[in-house]
Amino acid sequence: MTFPSAVSPRTTLFPLRRGPGDPCFQVDGDGAIWRTSLLYSGSVTARITRAAANAVECTAWGSGADEFLDALPALLGADDDPSDFTPVHPIVVDAHRRVPHLRLGRTGHVLEALIPAILEQRVQGKDAFRAWRLLVTKFGTPAPGPVPARMRVPPPGEVWRYIPSWEFHRANVDPGRARTVVGCAQRASSLQRLTSRPAEQAREALMSLPGVGIWTAAETAQRAFGDPDALSVGDYHVPKMIGWTLLGRPIDDAEMVELLEPMRPHRHRVVRLLEASGLAYEPRRGARLPLQDIRAL
Repeated sequence: MTFPSAVSPRTTLFPLRRGPGDPCFQVDGDGAIWRTSLLYSGSVTARITRAAANAVECTAWGSGADEFLDALPALLGADDDPSDFTPVHPIVVDAHRRVPHLRLGRTGHVLEALIPAILEQRVQGKDAFRAWRLLVTKFGTPAPGPVPARMRVPPPGEVWRYIPSWEFHRANVDPGRARTVVGCAQRASSLQRLTSRPAEQAREALMSLPGVGIWTAAETAQRAFGDPDALSVGDYHVPKMIGWTLLGRPIDDAEMVELLEPMRPHRHRVVRLLEASGLAYEPRRGARLPLQDIRAL
């Protein structure tokens, strides 16, 4: 598959990776990206490599292979349109200059993006990644093809909705997040229809679900819809990073929203540019917060 300009599968796809032990996303010793997914036509495992500056090679296995290959251009950002993005802030201009090939991909699969975002609500990433790994490993299915060890295909909505409460507890997922996962899984079909709506409307529809707020909707829209404006308001790190990088001081959500308002409808693109360019900055201060373990409660 070729693109009209440079393409970077790693930069585009890494937001889909839920920690280093993600059973649905691994990178092998050759730098190839392995991804599993559950599509309409069935399970798929794909191996994606960069063949040239503007070309990507992909091999896929499983009953969902053809469907995955058809959707690969969108996954790698072929539909991303930054033509009206004109950065003004000098640091954002520099970030854009460093990674002009940044593309925002879209998976087109809402539940696969939504459930891990729910697991990441109000907890440290390490804890959420562990919960995702445990639940997908136990309730997912074996990945088709000659895959790296421990890879699994995420379960469908009808499996998520019937996971017992004690299994969420064992994964250190509190009852509130567990209820939200189950409630969203019960609406899997209607959630999938959101892919046909404009991204902003789809985000608003997601926020109508119990337990899904602006942060969870944004994290889902970034991945499922390739939404360039889905700003992660409520994130522990993003406002601080934006503040330190663009202003030299930490800021809160309200200040971040005001600062990035002139960059609408590309606020998420700005965040990704700063991260991908290496210009994002946030000083480390103090020890990490301890993980909350509910399993002993």
